[in-house]
Amino acid sequence: MMYQQVQIPRSVFRAYDIRGVIGQDLDEHSFYTIGLAIACYLQALNRKSIYLARDGRLTSPSLSQALKTGLLDSGIDVVDLGAVATPVMYYATHTQGLDCGLMVTGSHNPANYNGIKMVLAGKTLTQEDIDTLYELVVEGKRLQGQGKETHFDVISHYIQRIVSDIQLKKPLKVVVDCGNGIAGPIIPAVLSELGCDVIPLYCEVDGRFPNHHPDPTIEANLVDLKEAVAFHHADIGLAFDGDADRLGLITNSGEMIWPDRLMMLFSREVLSRNPGATIVYDVKCSTHLEHVIKDAGGIAKMCPTGHSIVKAVMKEEQAALAGEMSGHLFFKDRWYGFDDALYSACRLLEIISASDLTVSEQFKLIPNSINTPELKITIAEHEKFIFMKLFSEHADFPDARILTIDGLRVEFANGWGLLRASNTTPCLVARFEATDADNLLHIQLLFKRQIQLLNAGLVLPF
Repeated sequence: MMYQQVQIPRSVFRAYDIRGVIGQDLDEHSFYTIGLAIACYLQALNRKSIYLARDGRLTSPSLSQALKTGLLDSGIDVVDLGAVATPVMYYATHTQGLDCGLMVTGSHNPANYNGIKMVLAGKTLTQEDIDTLYELVVEGKRLQGQGKETHFDVISHYIQRIVSDIQLKKPLKVVVDCGNGIAGPIIPAVLSELGCDVIPLYCEVDGRFPNHHPDPTIEANLVDLKEAVAFHHADIGLAFDGDADRLGLITNSGEMIWPDRLMMLFSREVLSRNPGATIVYDVKCSTHLEHVIKDAGGIAKMCPTGHSIVKAVMKEEQAALAGEMSGHLFFKDRWYGFDDALYSACRLLEIISASDLTVSEQFKLIPNSINTPELKITIAEHEKFIFMKLFSEHADFPDARILTIDGLRVEFANGWGLLRASNTTPCLVARFEATDADNLLHIQLLFKRQIQLLNAGLVLPF
């Protein structure tokens, strides 16, 4: 196919990656053009080679080919890793000689989406970096040259590295729901090699996602996993998103465990071996996480939401562990500091296998309170940041501690509320936590009044 250099909508250049609807926002010509722009970016970094990988979406092979052609036509050498999970691409950039990698993936978005996650010169791109990339697209500059293409099977290296690191004290029965995402074939193989009895669920790669949406942080997507855990009397159920950088969890009793509570379990284990270590978590996480980290002798560091931001803060603070409410989990302890749902799942199984308690019993020892999941408030893309600026300026919460790390997090004696603009979708995100249902309702009402004073037309899910 002959590709053309085209203009691309600004809206697809998101805070952490490039993402949009294929056929509407992006197509093969767009990916070719982005390849040309990335080549210019690489030249400024004095890099001439890059890894390229793709997920299992129906559009990923053709989009990956277009992106590759843009790079090759600019004199960049491309090492094609094939169809692998995002953490496998990250692993390659940390261990196999090149510190640049591209992943064609729509992550946990619906089947008609696709995009690119990027690591350039060892760094996941920030908003500022992505703005620079967009400017290169607008300028239309291109390099001349002809790069060479090679292929590399990194999966065997990745699997061996995990298996050599993880030691299970006893075999576990595990149900694995890959949501028809790209990691479907690899995850059961790794867990079986570790000695687990694996019951695979939707582990066939299918870019149409025929069984459920591949987002493990939405409880409705975990209904079949819960049923399978009960039916097979399994020790645990694990769920992965479309490109396997986010993890979900169901206990043996069928309870969904939110990522911030999973972080509490991980924090205690990591700090037991690394006293005084720093642990990073995003602004959407429970207050209990801060207390658990401090009680275990660690340093708690809250940061804005977003996997590229978390990685940057983690590096800056030399943290041993980090996590987000969205299910991105980052181990620097014994691993490389990138978000990897498969490695995180294996670390979880290691902790569980070392205890005589069931998974459900182990999480009963982790603090909990009344809380909401992420509540999304639809708002036009161009309005969300303007609204948040107004909300912050007019915030009136007497006797509360106000944090402006990312949006507005208001902490009361008996709970907290958060309102922030989503970096990836046209919505505001709210979350609430309190000591009891009455206090939760009270905090929600305080937020509701102030939101409606500024925009009475917003439909609030609380």
